[in-house]
Amino acid sequence: MKLSRPVSWFLLAFGVWSWVIWITFVKNLIADGSGLAFDDGHPTAYFWVHLALAVVSFVLGTVVGVIGLRGLRALRRTS
Repeated sequence: MKLSRPVSWFLLAFGVWSWVIWITFVKNLIADGSGLAFDDGHPTAYFWVHLALAVVSFVLGTVVGVIGLRGLRALRRTS
């Protein structure tokens, strides 16, 4: 299957965007001072659930970005 150039760029941009957003989220989660993420210095269920969401999003963002990158490389070879 061949991807068009706009679709490949969109997938690559989505992968990068996912990493930027979730890195920021994880930094904010770790620095949380409201008591949601940490209770007496120990991680709470809120922390673990949101960390799991971030890890899954990192994996999916990477996969989607790699698909977009491979699509762009395939287009370059055929041009």
